This record gives sequence, structure tokens and C-alpha cells, in this order.
Amino acid sequence: MEQEYRRTKTTVSLINYHFVFCPRYRRKVLVNRVEERFRQLVEEICQENDWIILAMEVMPDHCHLFLNCLPSNSPSDIMARVKGVTSRRLRQEFKHLSHLPSLWTRSFFVSTAGNVSSETIKHYVESQKKRG
Repeated sequence: MEQEYRRTKTTVSLINYHFVFCPRYRRKVLVNRVEERFRQLVEEICQENDWIILAMEVMPDHCHLFLNCLPSNSPSDIMARVKGVTSRRLRQEFKHLSHLPSLWTRSFFVSTAGNVSSETIKHYVESQKKRG
């Protein structure tokens, strides 16, 4: 999965985040029409924020989201936007979710990934002084 670097006026970047997050109490609510609507909402949010969905897998009790983002987007801001919008909209649209104070737990997992391994970058950085 070779990716292009993203360019803005002031940056060149390749930032990929792998997120995993769950509904409160690990409830199995992401099924059928709720899952479909959740996917649509995530696609809309990503489009509005210039985030590229590399992969998304929705399980009944958790979601994996692999995004490419710009350096101006922090993982916590991304999760706040995704969870906030989807929680509010899904609870408005589906009556069986409306009694929940919030849809998601406050926690999430995030990991970075790119085209180059950490070991390659470490070797590159360590070899810079020797190139002099």
C-alpha cells in the first residue's frame, strides 16, 4: 500500500492513524441500519475534514478506523469529532439509542503507521552525522 505524501503550503507529510474505539459498556449496537448510518456519518466527517479513510471495519461492539491525516489534526481532535458527531446523530436518529447519555466510551486506542519502519528512520537519523 504505497501512499503519496500529502503537501500543503508549509508541510509535506504522511501521517496514518489506526484507531479502535468502543460503545459504552461494549454494547453490541453497531449492527444493521445503525452500522450503515455510522459508516455514512464517518465518511461525511472525514470528507469535511480532509481525512482519507484507508480502511474501516465496524464490528457490533467496536470500530477500527485507519485514516490518513494532515499534521494539523491531532488524534484526540479526530476522535472528539468522530465520536461527538456520530454519538449525537445516531442517538437522534435511532430511538433505541436515545436513552444513552453518550454512545462511546471516553477511551480509544491509536497507533501510527507509515511507509517506513521505525527501525529504518532510527538508522537514517543516526547516520546523519556520519554523512557530514
